Amino acid sequence: MKFSAIASGLYLEGLGIGREEVWFSDAVRGGVHRLLPGGTLRTWLPERRWIGSLLLNQDGAVLCSGPGGIVWFQPSTGVAGALLDKIDGQAIGGVNEMVPDGRGGIYFATLDITSMAQKQPRRPSALYRLASGGRVTQLADDLQFPNGMGVSPDGRRLYHNDTRVGTYSFDIRQDGSLGERTLLFEKTDGDGLAIDTQGNIWVTGFLSGDILCLQPDGTVVKRVALPGEGATNVRFGGEDGRDLYVTTVPRDIVEAFRNGIPPSSPRSVLHLARSDVPGLTLAQTNFRLTRRARQ
Repeated sequence: MKFSAIASGLYLEGLGIGREEVWFSDAVRGGVHRLLPGGTLRTWLPERRWIGSLLLNQDGAVLCSGPGGIVWFQPSTGVAGALLDKIDGQAIGGVNEMVPDGRGGIYFATLDITSMAQKQPRRPSALYRLASGGRVTQLADDLQFPNGMGVSPDGRRLYHNDTRVGTYSFDIRQDGSLGERTLLFEKTDGDGLAIDTQGNIWVTGFLSGDILCLQPDGTVVKRVALPGEGATNVRFGGEDGRDLYVTTVPRDIVEAFRNGIPPSSPRSVLHLARSDVPGLTLAQTNFRLTRRARQ
């Protein structure tokens, strides 16, 4: 594939693909950024850092993961609020990845970003479903570092990366709950994840110079070489589903970051390429958001 750089930042990660616009986050610098076809760039929530996932709601709002749970903002008005900041009355330390459940709600996994940022022991991570009506159900626990998620084209399997372990598969039951999980592929730097129309799972790694493409049984179909040394996320888009967006990071930045040295120069890049296989465009969520002015 031929990749073209279309944006840059300190540590790009979250991706959301609209009809024409591309949304992306900078986990270190902060903010959610919208890139239009002509190159116009605008930023919302500039102070919010560690956003690992972005989703689009049917009313035009953007959902953002990060410290304290899931927040949202409406680009057309600037109104914002919290979608989920507590589970069973307990404050959430953070949410990393989210994916639509195909029924208006989402699957998401907690990650205690607040404690990690304060260099304190983090609380255990777990996988949940948030229904469009607001009900939260825990589906799995015993997760080390939950990351990228995707749902199969037929809606019968949920895939997710557990960084430092590999890519897992869950059967999705008729009621939206999950069956037993199966480890498809061992990978110790798994990060973002996307699904193509053939049901293949595209997995990025923050230390990997390629995207790993897996069949639903874990068999490697191909490896797509990248211009960067590592990749944090991947998404499909475009009218035909063949636009491929990837956020890359240099390996030395990742290693320094893991040693407590944050990046200071914009060497993380958002790339665009054309895939020979169309991908699945993520469904929009359908939450009725409480509109209150953001302080």
